[in-house]
Amino acid sequence: MASHPDDQSSTKASALPIHIQGLTKKYGRMYALNNVDLEVRSGEFLTLLGPSGSGKTTLLMAIAGFNRPDAGSIRFADTEMILTPPHRRNVGMVFQSYALFPHMTVAENIAFPLKLRGTGAEETAQRVADALATVQLSDLGERGIDQLSGGQRQRVALARAFVFRPRILLMDEPLSALDKKLREQMQIELKHLHEQLGVTTVYVTHDQREALTMSDRIAVINDGKLAQVDTPHAIYNRPVNRFVADFIGESSMLPLTRDDTGKLYFEDHLIATDYQTETGKDYALLVRPERLFMIGDETVDADKTITFSGKVREFVFQGETAFALTSISDTHDLSFRFGTDSSSSQDSMRPGDPVSLGLNRQDVIVIPQTSDQ
Repeated sequence: MASHPDDQSSTKASALPIHIQGLTKKYGRMYALNNVDLEVRSGEFLTLLGPSGSGKTTLLMAIAGFNRPDAGSIRFADTEMILTPPHRRNVGMVFQSYALFPHMTVAENIAFPLKLRGTGAEETAQRVADALATVQLSDLGERGIDQLSGGQRQRVALARAFVFRPRILLMDEPLSALDKKLREQMQIELKHLHEQLGVTTVYVTHDQREALTMSDRIAVINDGKLAQVDTPHAIYNRPVNRFVADFIGESSMLPLTRDDTGKLYFEDHLIATDYQTETGKDYALLVRPERLFMIGDETVDADKTITFSGKVREFVFQGETAFALTSISDTHDLSFRFGTDSSSSQDSMRPGDPVSLGLNRQDVIVIPQTSDQ
């Protein structure tokens, strides 16, 4: 017989997989979710990534039980959850606003879900102490919420979400209110916390760098459909279409033409000879700015390197890196990003300067021009 999600075990082995099939949610004629299939593996950190209105929060709230899909299935392991109310799903939830109680102390906030479950006073005190230690707030249990920084409040919200030992942890853009430096620190802390707890985690964000930093896998969602589900490395280096390529990381897109032999060209540049194209589809070369490099007077092997020549349109110094927008034709530009140092001649680029940029053929990424899969 399948175990029920309300079982309170907290070992890594007890983390539950999530099986989503055919999930559909409509608001009027608009599909917030359109026949979504998704498998979240036991104990993994999966991020739902997409622009505002893409459906990522709708999907998270359906898993939590805060909205009822029109069709489809959500199973935790072997247990169907569609009709199960939120409080019976044993899911930890961290909201964007943290939703902490201002009239309670830090310890009282963390203890709240345990009291709802009728946990004894002694066990509650021990679990709260353990949770405070896990998020490195052991000395702040008696403080009021208004006495905490933004990062500390975020940790309290996390502690409250896992103190009752859920098998699934859901987070809805929990770092969005933090400043850039603290947000980056908390990304690493959240990643370490997930490794420590071993709980299945579904995380929502619109920040692609955050998703790449924290995730085991990323589910890119757009217009209520999953565009691609894969590892951060694969999503970045092998996007399946233009939407994913454009949404994940900086990029330039150059349209390609195909000759009778199947070779792909950008203008007179041979790009690929063995890419498997489909009849009737248009393709583009995806160029990541950090993959380009400056070419000086040295001889370049055309079999290994594609060379683009042009003029600098814009140059921006950004500290450890600099960014140059280079015009390579009347209608196309390439973005070029490189590390800076005091001795680099690249630091003195000016608009109008001629420049030659190289792209290793091993870094060529060809994608369909349209986002339809």
